[in-house]
Amino acid sequence: MSSSHDIPFIDLKGQYAALKGDIDARIQRVLDHGQYIMGPEVQELEQKLQAWSGADHCVTVSSGTEALLISLMSLGLKPGDEVITTPFTFAATAEVIVLAGATPVFVDIEPETANMDASLIRAAITDRTRAIIPVSLYGQPADMDDINAIATEHGIIVIEDAAQSFGAQYRNRKSCNLSTFGCASFFPSKPLGCYGDGGAIFTNNTYLAQIVREIRVHGQSQRYVHSRIGVGGRMDTIQCAVVLGKLTRFDWEIEQRIAIGTRYNAMLDARGVDRIKQRSDRTSVYAQYTVLVDDREKVVAQLTREGIPTAVHYPIPLNRQEAYAPLSKGGPSPVADMLASRVVSLPMHPSLDESTQFRIVDALARVA
Repeated sequence: MSSSHDIPFIDLKGQYAALKGDIDARIQRVLDHGQYIMGPEVQELEQKLQAWSGADHCVTVSSGTEALLISLMSLGLKPGDEVITTPFTFAATAEVIVLAGATPVFVDIEPETANMDASLIRAAITDRTRAIIPVSLYGQPADMDDINAIATEHGIIVIEDAAQSFGAQYRNRKSCNLSTFGCASFFPSKPLGCYGDGGAIFTNNTYLAQIVREIRVHGQSQRYVHSRIGVGGRMDTIQCAVVLGKLTRFDWEIEQRIAIGTRYNAMLDARGVDRIKQRSDRTSVYAQYTVLVDDREKVVAQLTREGIPTAVHYPIPLNRQEAYAPLSKGGPSPVADMLASRVVSLPMHPSLDESTQFRIVDALARVA
């Protein structure tokens, strides 16, 4: 049964307590100057994120979903154009493809990482393929060099859906600076989150950076001059202020996430519990820490009784969802089907201590 010792799945309250002074001061500054839309904190955050990532340009937007949509809109997609992606992700990844007027083409995933299987991409490319959207799932980038190489061969743009991986590295390069576009989410539960919705687009292409900046403000090249179709995609000044406050200890939080994830790995491997694996040439920021079980309903019920929260990311692949099955292309995805029936995410946050991890792993090993 649950008790007063229940474990938080993510600890946003604890994080706020540690950063209260910085965050409160940042928010108060916005309240004092009153520039709630495109205030000075927007540009300040863009400059700091751009420098942190190593990308040439950072454009903040209203959500991670909007980051993906605006990136696709900048390509001028036409009906019949195709975008290759994974079926094992949150719906936003495919949603934006449809909203941008293109057709999602799903390819299966790797059983060890749950990321897109780069070896399957070539077979999915047609003369209508315009982009590839790999998802850096659970905080770990996909095989970006292989994906970029295939894209370059065919003149295709790569958009990294890095909603879960901001702060991770791939071969000593930071997630969001691995392809033509990198799209981050600052949804509260993400490794770097605000207190509402927010996101950012990263690119080294100056031409595309200007286009996404215009799309973000209803397609305006200057006030009331609309050079293209756009959206209301700005990130609120207050949300930028929150992220600026959290940036002060983000490097420390990444170190903690990696240390805690590594500790989970060792504990689970010692108990024989199957889990998502991490590749040696990249890091994960463990946006979710995910294990694989055979009787998920039983496992989740027992952990809940012991005061341990869980989540399932994701129970139904997108190519089997009612909204997307008739609108998409691609062959069967047996690996995605298998993982969708087995994945369970455990509590994960930068303040998770070793004794609590042991309690979680012990409870899981007894029932898994």
